[in-house]
Amino acid sequence: MNRVTTIVLTALAPISWGSTYFVASELLPPDRPLFTGAMRALPAGLLLVALSRALPKGAWWWKSAVLGTLNIGAFFPLLFLAAYRLPGGVAAVLGSAGPLFVVGLAALLLGEKAKLRNVLAAIVAALGVSMVVLTSQAQLDLVGVIAGIVSSASMGAGTVMTKRWGRPEGVGPLAVTGWQLTAGGLVIIPIAALIEGAPPALDGKAFLGYGYMMLINTGAAYFLWFRGIGKLSATSVTLLGPLSPLTAAVIGWAALGQALSPVQVLGMVIAFGATVFGQLPGRAAKPKAAESQQAPLTETPKIKVA
Repeated sequence: MNRVTTIVLTALAPISWGSTYFVASELLPPDRPLFTGAMRALPAGLLLVALSRALPKGAWWWKSAVLGTLNIGAFFPLLFLAAYRLPGGVAAVLGSAGPLFVVGLAALLLGEKAKLRNVLAAIVAALGVSMVVLTSQAQLDLVGVIAGIVSSASMGAGTVMTKRWGRPEGVGPLAVTGWQLTAGGLVIIPIAALIEGAPPALDGKAFLGYGYMMLINTGAAYFLWFRGIGKLSATSVTLLGPLSPLTAAVIGWAALGQALSPVQVLGMVIAFGATVFGQLPGRAAKPKAAESQQAPLTETPKIKVA
């Protein structure tokens, strides 16, 4: 599978996450974000573990717990806290800053060079997202801002550590995704019970919504996301993140009748352009003439995998 196909498949994850607001607002019980987070993560994780028929071994028990907490268990509650304390636009902008965390952590922990083009792509994408979602009435709340920043940092750290630790030998991304979702769901459940109390009564629409959230929005999406991390650089994967708020804006316009101003449309173009720019391969370093002359003709050529 070539790099472009891998990027497109990985991009389906944040595109799917962009539908979360629509599904939650139209199908799910109101004001139960933590219960929703647990319903997204735990059943999907258990299903993927059952399909993969593989359990963690040795150090992968605690590694799965750490990754599941960073990517899901801490990320979901912090994200929802930011969404409750801040206008949606401000929370989305804070979330779009995630690629900047990944650029720094990838340079520190993975040895991925912090390229200027990636930093610029992340900044421009965040600027474009802000043009789409921010309003003049947006107000800041210190707790909400801290929660939004920490949630972005948590997901960023989870992305980098997922890349750093990889997968156990002979274990595919389906199993590793299941381990993380299960661990993350188990972290969220006690928090949801403490803050939100008993689960709400569910009707047919809620079952439909939770089914979509579990199977498509979480199970399939995180499988594609973690699979992409294994094949692409951590920076390349995280620069696909702005597709989530852009998708949410498009769904709001198409399905909910929310108007898009010329400034918002321009912001969408800027953010999408920065996202695409962030996926373009850098220039390959040219081999030195002396090295190419000295290489024996019988040497097996080294292939660099993107």
